[in-house]
Amino acid sequence: MHRNLSVVRLLFSCPAAASLLSPHCSLPFLLRSLSSNPHPPPSAPRRRLPPSSVSPSLSPLLKEDAIASLSSLWISSFRNPSSTITSLSDHLTRPELWILSYQKVYADETGSYLPKSSISHTALDDILVLRNAVLDGRFRWGARLEFFIRSPRDKTDLSSLSKRKIRALLTNPQPSPFQDRIVQEVLLFLLEPVFEARFSQKSYAFRPGRTAHTVVRTIRRSFAGYLWYLKGDLSTILDGVKPGLVLSALIREVRDRKIVDLIKSALVTPLVTGNPAEDEAKKKKKKRKYQKKRVLAEDEPKPDPYWLQSFFGFAPAEADKYPNWGHCGVLSPLLANICLDELDKWMEGKIKDFYKPSKADVIWTGEEGDIEQGNTSWPEFVPTSGPDKTRKMDYIRFGGHILVGVRGPRADAAELRKQLIQFCDHRYQLKLDNESVPIEHITKGIMFLDHVLCRRVVYPTLRYTATGGKIISEKGVGTLLSVTASLKQCIKQFRKLEFLKGDRDPDPQPCFRMFHATQAHTNAQMNKFLSTMVEWYRYADNRKKIVNFCSYIIRGSLAKLYAAKYKLRSRAKVYKIGARNLQRPLKDKKGQSPEYNELMRMGLVDSIEGLQYTRMSLVPETDYTPFPSRWKPDHENFLLEYIKLEDRKTLDDQRKCIREEGLITPQEYVSMLVWNYKKNAVMLPPLGENDAQKAKEELLGLTHDSENRIGDDDVSGHILQAAQM
Repeated sequence: MHRNLSVVRLLFSCPAAASLLSPHCSLPFLLRSLSSNPHPPPSAPRRRLPPSSVSPSLSPLLKEDAIASLSSLWISSFRNPSSTITSLSDHLTRPELWILSYQKVYADETGSYLPKSSISHTALDDILVLRNAVLDGRFRWGARLEFFIRSPRDKTDLSSLSKRKIRALLTNPQPSPFQDRIVQEVLLFLLEPVFEARFSQKSYAFRPGRTAHTVVRTIRRSFAGYLWYLKGDLSTILDGVKPGLVLSALIREVRDRKIVDLIKSALVTPLVTGNPAEDEAKKKKKKRKYQKKRVLAEDEPKPDPYWLQSFFGFAPAEADKYPNWGHCGVLSPLLANICLDELDKWMEGKIKDFYKPSKADVIWTGEEGDIEQGNTSWPEFVPTSGPDKTRKMDYIRFGGHILVGVRGPRADAAELRKQLIQFCDHRYQLKLDNESVPIEHITKGIMFLDHVLCRRVVYPTLRYTATGGKIISEKGVGTLLSVTASLKQCIKQFRKLEFLKGDRDPDPQPCFRMFHATQAHTNAQMNKFLSTMVEWYRYADNRKKIVNFCSYIIRGSLAKLYAAKYKLRSRAKVYKIGARNLQRPLKDKKGQSPEYNELMRMGLVDSIEGLQYTRMSLVPETDYTPFPSRWKPDHENFLLEYIKLEDRKTLDDQRKCIREEGLITPQEYVSMLVWNYKKNAVMLPPLGENDAQKAKEELLGLTHDSENRIGDDDVSGHILQAAQM
């Protein structure tokens, strides 16, 4: 228990990790919060519910620590990443994991956090009944009428339903049942640590701590010097694969019959889907009527704000698809990575086989290709080499999209593409062709995650120290890897969101969805959207230009909206009254409004926040922070460091190093103090503000006297004896 909780203390010792942890957050919650989920759950305020009575017989269940159980599972998985798991179903009997899963699903369902002390006696009984049903094999995915536990928002009395309503309930598509999501969360708690310790470092989507920004930084760090690029679209795998492929990939690492059977039943149980033709016909027949504003229920989560919905529309094609297989729910992304991990391992083997170093190369000269020369603080700069260059390639995968960089002739890239097509056909029954895996040269620009990779020839001044200490400056030549945001793709996304029209001369369109909102609320929403866009293009070379363009589109769209709302006829009139950043209050359609400052003083209106980044000088610079070559997320570094410190060999090595360097540990220093006091029967004087040096001299003098009386061996023996006391 104490050893497992040390991991949590270690996580809290890091400011970056501690800022993500809440008092009610667990280790798996931290790991999953760092994942690059393209569609995060809707945000809603958390509220505490009043505590209810809990039966004394169930109170011991609430004392069990789920964090300790999950922490031990993460530690054991990372300590032995190659061992086969056979006893994972033993964790299914632990009630604390089911209670933690219930709290997570309850928060997603109602938008409010439920502490352990507030879980009712009935809910605890239902949780245990659901656990026993899963262990006994009585649980069925997608149940519509028989529930072991029901959603707190579901108040339907199934016994009073008519036959017509029951038929509609069984035939129409419905969201995933509440009990299914609890089982999915429990399985995710158990499977995620097992496979995170085994996944390749080349995959980045649907994993904690790895985001699209990590991919962009990795490309900037490791893909400099490659001439040919292969882009592969395997996203059809995310739509669904045969259950046999998923189970065969799962059984390689987890040979637990109970866990495998649960996932198998979730994959093969048919889903109830509607008829698309009937749905379209109903939409056409339904007349548009005036819709009143719907009041949310007390336990209903709030929908996503408009700025967040707009940003979701900017999701790149590589991150736009989210897997959802059968009744697996939140397990689907993990299962997709389990299937594609075999491709990652296959590509890692190809990278090692393809690498052929050249002595004339100035970049890669090591045997494994991981030792680089040149300016490590400017890794995107590649000096020009001779005719014999090192043959090398690298690979990265984000979801169902892959990017391979090849340094060598195009024939090597063509041969690799042929082998890749054969592997996908044999392993995934995925039919690919040369058009689906194109080979592009770096000079044409490679689009990935809405960022363009291109190469520019530069002639920097190289300064180095020659023999004799003479500093020599000479002109060098090389290529520079540039990662820029695609302006064309940005225009396309804005057009999809109906913010503008036109391609060559984009014209902003009024944002009529915010027509009934106040000027203060509208400006605040658009500022949040712009702040998110600034963060999204954080590592793009043209960050200032692309963000300034986004600000221009948003500002023009709001100006046209205000012109239509307040009948000001033109954007110029809006800018004249509301200023460039639209911070000043605009006229009301009924005439001149009272003084805005007076209304603010009386508290009758909200302060209007001006639009941000209206000038290019206000946009922050591109982040060029150096990226480590063998980067790992913070949580993995914490776990590996904890496992290393827990090893007895590490402690012995540290003690040996201390002895060789002639240093002394704090424990031995305290032992010396105690021994000197007992040997000489002299108490050291208390330290004052100016007595530190004097006390140090006395201590050194006492130590010197004791060393004169006895030999070095005797001193060591006495110190060891005092330490043992």
